[in-house]
Amino acid sequence: MDLFGDFEQRIRAALGTALGEAALAEAGAALDKIAAEPPRDATHGDIATNAAMVLAKPLKAKPRELAMQLAVRLEADPDIASVSVAGPGFVNLRLSDAFWAKLPRAILEAGTQYGHSAVGGGAVVNVEYVSTNPTGPIHVGHCRGAVVGDAIASLLAATGYAVTREYYINDAGAQVDQLARSAYLRYREALGEDIGEIPSGLYPGEYLKPVGEALRAEFHDGLLKLQTPEWLPVVRTRTIAAMMEMIRADLGMLGVSHDVFFSERSLQSEAGDRVAEAIAALAEKGLIYRGTLPPPKGQLPEDWEDREQTLFRSTQFGDDIDRPLLKSDGSYTYFASDIAYHYDKFLRGAHRMIDVLGADHGGYPKRMKAAVTAMSGGDATLEIVLCQLVKLFRGGEPVTMSKRAGEFVTLHEVVEEVGRDAVRFMMLFRKADAPLDFDFVAVQEQSKDNPVFYVQYAHARTASVRRQAAEEAPGIALDLEALAAADFALLSDPGERALLRAMADWPRTLDAAARSREPHRVAFYLYDLSSAFHAHWNKGKELPQLRFIRPGDEQISRARLGLVTAVQNVLRCGLQVLGVAAPDEMH
Repeated sequence: MDLFGDFEQRIRAALGTALGEAALAEAGAALDKIAAEPPRDATHGDIATNAAMVLAKPLKAKPRELAMQLAVRLEADPDIASVSVAGPGFVNLRLSDAFWAKLPRAILEAGTQYGHSAVGGGAVVNVEYVSTNPTGPIHVGHCRGAVVGDAIASLLAATGYAVTREYYINDAGAQVDQLARSAYLRYREALGEDIGEIPSGLYPGEYLKPVGEALRAEFHDGLLKLQTPEWLPVVRTRTIAAMMEMIRADLGMLGVSHDVFFSERSLQSEAGDRVAEAIAALAEKGLIYRGTLPPPKGQLPEDWEDREQTLFRSTQFGDDIDRPLLKSDGSYTYFASDIAYHYDKFLRGAHRMIDVLGADHGGYPKRMKAAVTAMSGGDATLEIVLCQLVKLFRGGEPVTMSKRAGEFVTLHEVVEEVGRDAVRFMMLFRKADAPLDFDFVAVQEQSKDNPVFYVQYAHARTASVRRQAAEEAPGIALDLEALAAADFALLSDPGERALLRAMADWPRTLDAAARSREPHRVAFYLYDLSSAFHAHWNKGKELPQLRFIRPGDEQISRARLGLVTAVQNVLRCGLQVLGVAAPDEMH
């Protein structure tokens, strides 16, 4: 049951009856702005709609007059107890007790599918996230993008999209050659050579020592007999494979997985040159030309050249300047490879693409969106979600160094210390484009100030209530079918109604989070629902008549246990979307 979606449709139908379908047709796009949502002040009712105000201008009518016409029609709905018009034309609805009694039953019957929808219609969406260079362990900065991307993919899957989770392996270019040279030094070290200090420009991390050992075990001293052009591709291939194995393992600790690992190197292979194909496709549309670019504003970079280049007309699609596709040596620019990669996605059937990137890609969205629009002829869309930096603290003091990596704090270290659930939930408890402070001490506290503990503890409390009921009231069946048959009209306490209202808002929250690509909305929602549940639990400690199990009153006990089980179900639904466990016990 999607309460707010249901009543939005009822409001539209009432408008059609009150005004006539012809008048509604005149409203045009304004109809899409009609909303049914919880009022800011719960004393105003259960649902508020802006319908009269958004339709007033296109229909050349007064908002309050429209609101009154709408109110008259809505008063005839048997599920609406009362209707009132407020302010400039808001229409507030208070739902009947009989209607509220339907909600827990619907939640229990839906199970973990409560709130899910088919709004996506099975459309294919490619979500690319993490995609860190395979040159070492994933650090905590990449961790946020990994969790955000994974949660966005889950949100889309829950709302009816066919989601492909993808990782782009940056295994071409100078950085992987330097990685291979670094691994080769570790190979020589494994053979007993004193390699001294790692030269500047190479990767000094000790994580390459196992790669050197593996190369020694496979080749013995055979690689020493080869010239650089011979051993470099061999070492590069094996080192990248080892790094990706490590990255997959680290992501696995975080509960992150991908359907596709796409190799940048595969864009140019014996099978073909996808970069050349993408450029040719743009050229056919008249979007490639030879020309010069104005110097960048401010101080000129050392590598800037005032020369004629092969350029993409990205300004035709909203970019600031046209973009070069070839370097002075004739090789492709990074941007050209990125165009080819997204062109490949398009050819694989992804007409909707979402890239989750770090804050350092702030200049990337305009050019890449321009390229996707151009190469697909407008048939594909690209969204880019930028994740801001994560600052680490321990008890309020900044954490700057890693004990094992020497230069940065790894994802592995963070998950190992505080656990997957704390990392995932806290990475999502801020909007992705806002900086995030992560305190190792705070995320392990057992208090209301620690959101992940507070939400998981609420779920564990619901499970403890059910265990207690099994012991103290064995005559009450706790299976979902029996609880769904309870008389939920008995739930009349304000705390019980607050829980019902909060759970009614879950489908709307899930849909809004998916549409906006903002999983933090789910984390906030779960915290608020948990707060309402904890508050009602505490009231029961003070007022025996509000306890979930009432000796001698099986009917109210069954209704309240059904309510608790519904809360448990909604918490589990939300935690599942975030990839966080829903424990039945916490110690």
